[in-house]
Amino acid sequence: MTLLALGINHKTAPVSLRERIVFSPDKLGVALDSLLQQPLVQGGVVLSTCNRTELYLSVEEQENQREQLIRWLCEYHQLRPEEVNDSLYWHQDNAAVSHLMRVASGLDSLVLGEPQILGQVKKAFAESQRGRSLSSELERLFQKSFTVAKRVRTETDIGASAVSVAFAACTLARQIFESLADVTVLLVGAGETIELVARYLREHKVRKMVIANRTRERAQALAEEVGAEVITLAELDEQLVQADIVISSTASTLPIIGKGMMERTLKARRNQPMLMVDIAVPRDIEPEVGKLPNVYLYSVDDLHAIIQHNLAQRKAAAVQAESIVQQESSDFMAWLRAQSAVETIRDYRAQADELRAEMTAKALAAIQQGGNVETVIQELTHRLTNRLIHAPTKSLQQAARDGDQHRLQILRDSLGLD
Repeated sequence: MTLLALGINHKTAPVSLRERIVFSPDKLGVALDSLLQQPLVQGGVVLSTCNRTELYLSVEEQENQREQLIRWLCEYHQLRPEEVNDSLYWHQDNAAVSHLMRVASGLDSLVLGEPQILGQVKKAFAESQRGRSLSSELERLFQKSFTVAKRVRTETDIGASAVSVAFAACTLARQIFESLADVTVLLVGAGETIELVARYLREHKVRKMVIANRTRERAQALAEEVGAEVITLAELDEQLVQADIVISSTASTLPIIGKGMMERTLKARRNQPMLMVDIAVPRDIEPEVGKLPNVYLYSVDDLHAIIQHNLAQRKAAAVQAESIVQQESSDFMAWLRAQSAVETIRDYRAQADELRAEMTAKALAAIQQGGNVETVIQELTHRLTNRLIHAPTKSLQQAARDGDQHRLQILRDSLGLD
């Protein structure tokens, strides 16, 4: 059994490729079932966020396993291998273990130490368990990663400052507008990222906030918390005219705001400038919108510079966190290696128990036939001892004859002679 991690992220692939390899939530179950039908796959978890798509797998060791898995990924998303090969990374065993621990701890995120990814990893793990069975090794790995992430969060200052994609979006807005108290912000979507954005905006006393979502019900609770209005996506065209800032993050597979819609909006606004931040993958706003005059469009990749500015205070904490991950991944691999001895230990115990039962039955039979109890017991212990030490004795003798001092020492350690 081998543990693997295969994927792309914000470091290896632009958003234009990442959005083509996203596993949408409504189709994730189908994707998992398809993945688990691959002959070499024993268990799998699919993690798909705006910044990464990763497969965590336990597989049977095969020579062409990498080619098989990349072929499945490309066929599922209707891509050619040459389109993704340069962006894919591949981690095996210890490297896969430490990678997942780093991901869960926020050490591999666009925003160093951001806490959202842990919830996304937990959600991916829960989805993989729904109606399916994971290998014990893969299940243990994810549970261990959750523990490591909690330890990193409590033992270091990695999460001491509020830095995230949502925070970066709000920072960008504050850099462009002197005061948010004079602007109207339109938030598109009502997911976790938009929730964070809304809370940051409320802290900076934005003049007016409107949340546009497919259904009013999902957005209503958030709107009440932050003092925002709620509209449906059908009302988006009309509301865009009033918006100075648009921040969008939905799970839509197609753009929600197109070039034609924005041309009408700008005309109605008399070309007043607009800041638009698209933090969705796939993108919510057509890239062509950014070419329109008086529209300043930023994607998740554009936020990278802002995020880098806020990372200085987390660098020292990250060093400590990396040390924790290294220690915990080593401990996990030691446990994993120990599992390979479980079957051998089970066989050895069964052999010894079978011998004990055989010798006990003979001794009881001898006593029942009138044999002297003391003599029978002494003979039992003598024969049992000889049978138990026969194989180790032969191994010790062979090691000595071969002059193999290393093997001889291992045998002595195994027998507790030191």
